Amino acid sequence: MKVLKKIGITILCLLLICGIGIVCLFHKEYSSLKSLKKVDAYPMYTMDYSADYGLDEFLEKGASNDKELVEFVVNHVMKGLPLSINIPDLGCSTFIAQNKDSGYLFGRNFDMDYSPSVLVKTKPKNGYASVSMVNLGFVGYNEKHLPDTLKDSLVTLAAPYAPLDGMNEKGLAVGVLLIDTKPTNQNTKKVDITTTTAIRLMLDKAKNVDEALELLSSYDMHSSANSCYHFQICDASGKSVVVEYVDDEMKAVYPDKNYQCATNFLLTQPDAEFNFGQDRYQIIDEKLSSTNGKLSKREAMQLLSDCSQEAHKNKQGKISKTQWSCVYDLKNKKVTICVNENYDAKYTISVLE
Repeated sequence: MKVLKKIGITILCLLLICGIGIVCLFHKEYSSLKSLKKVDAYPMYTMDYSADYGLDEFLEKGASNDKELVEFVVNHVMKGLPLSINIPDLGCSTFIAQNKDSGYLFGRNFDMDYSPSVLVKTKPKNGYASVSMVNLGFVGYNEKHLPDTLKDSLVTLAAPYAPLDGMNEKGLAVGVLLIDTKPTNQNTKKVDITTTTAIRLMLDKAKNVDEALELLSSYDMHSSANSCYHFQICDASGKSVVVEYVDDEMKAVYPDKNYQCATNFLLTQPDAEFNFGQDRYQIIDEKLSSTNGKLSKREAMQLLSDCSQEAHKNKQGKISKTQWSCVYDLKNKKVTICVNENYDAKYTISVLE
């Protein structure tokens, strides 16, 4: 009996040691998951991501498609948990305008079918702190499966690799918009990146537009979800550019006015048959032209409301509409968010707090 008792005590001690080891090993992932909070019933969540998502390690090899990205995230971020990333059709609007108070504002509508979202705050050791918006539907969540328990929230650990718009502590902001044309698939023997990892790269490593362009030109771009996209990128100085990929060649489109906007057509080929979103572009352009490119934060959110998409069926037969609207204050490093076209409910979050 004494021997059995000693064996039992030994086993318990070993289990305790293993448990402590697991907690120590994954405590930052646990802290990240515990920080997940539902702030809007649509729903929208916020998350303070304190774990190491390994961007520098990712950039050593990169990924030329979503499958390779998923493999990296599963092995290095998710600790082997299964994951899928799916980015279907989306239609969006962005613009930069001068803030009437001071500085500049970056406006962003994200238009798609039902999209539970999370605003992720990251502070990498070797990069800039940032906030970014992630559609949780892209990593497997839906109306019947949401991250409302610790177990169900595990997949949110992949969120840093699925941003769609965001801003960092230097005031660099970026948003991605769909273009319905041939997917980008560069092959110049550089390290490969995908659409969403390009956003992560810029937010973590670029303090202004020039650095963002230099970074993008240093990698081979591959479109996520076998689609094509362009990026609007702007910084705290008011500089803005729309980056497009035409026949796998990166092109930078600078504004010819004191503001810039983008929707879902190529600014380098505005008359192409596959383009859409000109109606939303016209709404933004006319408003900014009438105000000489200046808006208050309230007016910027109102403009996003004016060019938002009401519920309609998309190509997949799903009900699509504006899922979130963001006004990024590039000087004060704060973002104001409205979800589900509820412009009476605003959430303001700081990059620096």
